[in-house]
Amino acid sequence: MKARFLWRAFKTRYRDQVAELREIRHAIRLDDTVCDIGANKGSYIYWLSRWAPQGQVVAFEPQERLATYLQNACMALNFKNVRVEGKAVYSKSGTLDFYVPGGGEISPGASLSTRISAREQCRTVSVPVVALDEYFSKDTRVGIIKVDVEGAEKEVFKGATRILKEQSPLLVFECESRHLDSGTVFDVFRFLQDLGYEGQFVCGKALRSIAEFDPATHQKQTGDRFWDAPDYYNNFVFKKRR
Repeated sequence: MKARFLWRAFKTRYRDQVAELREIRHAIRLDDTVCDIGANKGSYIYWLSRWAPQGQVVAFEPQERLATYLQNACMALNFKNVRVEGKAVYSKSGTLDFYVPGGGEISPGASLSTRISAREQCRTVSVPVVALDEYFSKDTRVGIIKVDVEGAEKEVFKGATRILKEQSPLLVFECESRHLDSGTVFDVFRFLQDLGYEGQFVCGKALRSIAEFDPATHQKQTGDRFWDAPDYYNNFVFKKRR
């Protein structure tokens, strides 16, 4: 388990999410509280734990089997500053249907988005959901929020409005119009911009201004598995304007 977990972490930093982790490394403080929302198999957790050794990493993963895997991996690696929550994050706390494509026990495409359930055969489970503004006390300093939730991005940010206004955390998130229940990625961008954020999108190992982002070019939905095309971009970094 340990070897596989570490291999995944190093592959993420040095090959798959170079720009995202570079921005996190630059922004993170030793005593930050950091959120990994949609932690999946924990490819970010190793670095977040190391870079905030005096703080806390809260990893949210509603898929029960994955949450258990993360708990076991963190115990094996002695990550004492990591807490795994078997919950989803949303605009309000409670319970919601969660859709797991393929009908299997786990899936990287699992989501609260009903659009996914309409498009694919899914197993539906009921999961607890939390809003970050309710989960964290007002005196908790949240420095980084990483989000990978397959279409529920705006709801996550709506549930963290107080934190975004008062704490100005760095936001690193995946967003694709094809996953959203309504609207486009620009609705998510505008929500954050109204809170004082400015954005960039990840283009390989570099960042480009969100003003240059064109869904017709950068999230073109043509061909089989279009989301795997080398010029398809779905990762974003938003920072509070200075």
